Amino acid sequence: MRIPLFPAVLLAFGACSTTDNTELANVQVSFATQASAPALSLVANDTINEGGNVLVITRAEIVLREIELKRVEQANCDTDACEEFEAGPVLVNLPLGAGVQQRFALDIPPGSYNEIELDIHKPDDGDPVDQAFVAANPAFADISIRVQGTWNGQPFTYTSDLNVEQELALTPVLQIVDDASSTNLTILLDIRTWFRDEAGVLINPADANKDGPHESIVRNRIQNSVEAFEDRDHDGGDDH
Repeated sequence: MRIPLFPAVLLAFGACSTTDNTELANVQVSFATQASAPALSLVANDTINEGGNVLVITRAEIVLREIELKRVEQANCDTDACEEFEAGPVLVNLPLGAGVQQRFALDIPPGSYNEIELDIHKPDDGDPVDQAFVAANPAFADISIRVQGTWNGQPFTYTSDLNVEQELALTPVLQIVDDASSTNLTILLDIRTWFRDEAGVLINPADANKDGPHESIVRNRIQNSVEAFEDRDHDGGDDH
């Protein structure tokens, strides 16, 4: 079942229908930008003070479309065995600082799931649903990510037109049972790793904008920063 939804602070997705009267379980989907035990030089308020430079991130937003959860017993999502939830598209204001914030609620058939797929999505001006999204969010015409803040006291805005499907392994397997109302799945985008050069040295995010010297490395770092895991205690860390 594909159910288009529009941006909101908290979204509830519809699940694929079932034919055996299976009772669906509610699973929260939260986002975080810091792991529960940060290893890099991050202090309060998403400030990174390192090597004589100070990067302050005050806002980070990403456009997502579609979430799929793959059952353990299925090789891929080319059949009807994956549970698909579609937002078409949604703007997620990522939480800054420690902790997680819930953004979605999914109604999922009980089962064992070992992979989640989601799209980082650049709106397409040829898609009517995307056109409606851009009309409501004009700053996101042709971009999927926007980060704002200051670099050594000077304001910057970083944008990217990254358009990619992320396939994230769930290790250990996410077990959904019919009374799983307290289950929380956290998607972590470790923003501390984004704005660094090939050697891991902190850089000015403005230098990673389109055609900038660090555009490619930052795009790759964003893709590699994403992971997902069960997080029942909502602390931004894997429960296992």
